Amino acid sequence: MTTALITGASAGIGAAFAQELASRGMNLVLVARSQNKLEDLARSLRSQYRVKVDVIAQDLTASNAATTIFETTQAKNCTIDLLINNAGTGDYGDFAERDRAFQLQIIQLNVAAFVDLTHQFLQPMRQRRSGSIINLASVAAFQSMPYFSIYAATKAFILSFSEALWAENRSYGVHVLAVCPGSAGKQFFQQAGFPPTLVELSSVVETSAEVVVRDALNALEKRHSIVIPGNLGNQILATLPRFIPRDWVASFWKLVLGAQR
Repeated sequence: MTTALITGASAGIGAAFAQELASRGMNLVLVARSQNKLEDLARSLRSQYRVKVDVIAQDLTASNAATTIFETTQAKNCTIDLLINNAGTGDYGDFAERDRAFQLQIIQLNVAAFVDLTHQFLQPMRQRRSGSIINLASVAAFQSMPYFSIYAATKAFILSFSEALWAENRSYGVHVLAVCPGSAGKQFFQQAGFPPTLVELSSVVETSAEVVVRDALNALEKRHSIVIPGNLGNQILATLPRFIPRDWVASFWKLVLGAQR
């Protein structure tokens, strides 16, 4: 029986991945900061699907977090067949006015920990010549977004990095997929500090976590390098910026995202 490791597994897309994969008979390693939420989810999945579910309560912004997670799985003799890098966060506002330490923390979570986890779990996958990695990017990856600058930039990194790894690792039997959803719910935007009007506007590109997971797993089976889940609005947000001057795109998002400041 195969095993998947999911970061940011306690809620949202991460929890939806856990639910779907457990229903398919996969064992799981769930990673997030909240021990209680992880344990509650793990108990539910064990009861429903009779699969093995391990829990690692770990803040990915902590020093050596990825090494701690990797070494914990090694100590448990747990082979990770599917790595899902889902954990991430964002912050709304003028970059120069936002807390510097928190901006660096976002980069640590969205990029540094993500790269470290990928590197450590990719090594044994290449040695076995099998395995898969799903990386959660965003439609924000396709454009710069004033007042959401760090988040969009980190997602652009994830998209570019994932596509490169897809090409590098196919000959080793390892598949890498970038998943670029729109909004998977209003809670993320509320936590990021968006004004209420913009939180409501996010529903235009909202896609349920279950649809994101469904489309991601279908794309993984087809060995695609990238998938944009959900409705036509997400496809437009990802595609249209390719045909418009980049300064126009940035100016447009400044008007939209800055309107409520």
